[in-house]
Amino acid sequence: MRPDNHSFSHLVSRTGKAVADGADDYAYRWTHVQGDVDYAAQELAQLSLDPVVVAALSATETRPRCTPHGDGAVVILRGVNLIEGADPEDMISLRVWIEQSRIISVGIRPLGALDDVVSAVASDRAPVTTGAMLASIALRLVDRAEPVIADLNEELDQVEDALKDSDIAHTRAAVSETRRMAIALRRHLFPQRDALTTLEVEGFDWIPTLASAHLREAVDRLTRLCEELDMIRERCQVVQDHLLDVRSEAMNQQMLVLTVVAAFFLPLSFLTGLLGINVGGVPLAQSPHGFWIICGVIAIIGVLEYLLFRKFKLF
Repeated sequence: MRPDNHSFSHLVSRTGKAVADGADDYAYRWTHVQGDVDYAAQELAQLSLDPVVVAALSATETRPRCTPHGDGAVVILRGVNLIEGADPEDMISLRVWIEQSRIISVGIRPLGALDDVVSAVASDRAPVTTGAMLASIALRLVDRAEPVIADLNEELDQVEDALKDSDIAHTRAAVSETRRMAIALRRHLFPQRDALTTLEVEGFDWIPTLASAHLREAVDRLTRLCEELDMIRERCQVVQDHLLDVRSEAMNQQMLVLTVVAAFFLPLSFLTGLLGINVGGVPLAQSPHGFWIICGVIAIIGVLEYLLFRKFKLF
């Protein structure tokens, strides 16, 4: 067995306290399997589960969902990746089989929210039903996601505040990264909200009123987070549109300068080109003062062009 592969099992009494394995009076058993999909499949095969459930809990790729199966349900959840050096939007899956007398969870990678629940069980503050346990896990997942989304809002605030002074290329990169993270987070949080809603409305007898209230709280908070992510995406779009306007304005100003310069020198270039042709009859070709006369004419044309451009406010 690899060092990062492990499983544990807790018996939880009807008072929310963890009791010794083998106790007669307990409300449910919580079993957690931590490891890769092959290890998880081996461990789950020993827990008397339906093969369909085993396949769902040990799947390589998962998305948040709730699938009722018999007297229980397969619930796939996702939590933000808070491992140091990892991207928060690379969300970690938590696969759960839940029924009245037991709850079985599978984690492929470490998940901080699960550690919070384990600490609560160890300190005799465990939920008294499996439904309440799943609601507690869902709320802890939301707790871990809220600071990440708050950081996205703060980063976007800083970008908007420094928009006029920042380098456009750097600002565009920052906004694009923020928008990418918001999209990736919403891609998992939105179906997770639907999964918890499905579990609540299925009407399982083993989900008491209090657990349903906690599930609704988790759904409401997920809805709020999804709305914040939608708002972040819209704000990013507004900032990107502003950056495009700034860039277009800068390009228009540059094109105007080039156009004015070209228009200013066009008559002068035409005059000097005409006088530079190598044929007979060129005016002042034999005059000793011809060069200075032409320079004077060019200066007069330049002054007239300058006054004309100023009149039309071209610069």
